[in-house]
Amino acid sequence: MYKKILVPTDGSEFAKKAQKHALFLAKNSGAEIVAVSVTENNFVNGLPLDDEIYQLNQVLKERSEENLKEFDELVEDDLKITHVIREGSPAKVILQVAKDEDIDLIVMGSSGKSGFDRFIMGSVADKVVNSAKCAVLIVH
Repeated sequence: MYKKILVPTDGSEFAKKAQKHALFLAKNSGAEIVAVSVTENNFVNGLPLDDEIYQLNQVLKERSEENLKEFDELVEDDLKITHVIREGSPAKVILQVAKDEDIDLIVMGSSGKSGFDRFIMGSVADKVVNSAKCAVLIVH
């Protein structure tokens, strides 16, 4: 049923639960997994590009790489997994990767936000669900 499953990861517990669901689905459908980690560095836009900003970007990129390595550690079967690391707004990047990779299903964790934070910032999961052109499974 599924050929390609996109799994965004940020290292959170919700993302780890979603990864387990995605691995189960991939194993049973023979799908390839595309694991994406988004480095959100919008807060540095407009700041002078000095050594501290460069180092901060490097730390964020290393964290994205660690998130993907942690995902690989969950894999027990011989599944094809492609890693993607991108910078930008998480929801926009997830939707763009889904389009670029011709994804059939996005499996992602809920954000875990509630109340005022969610009202002000919105949820990445909500944005993806409302804009994706493919099926989306949200794991809470």
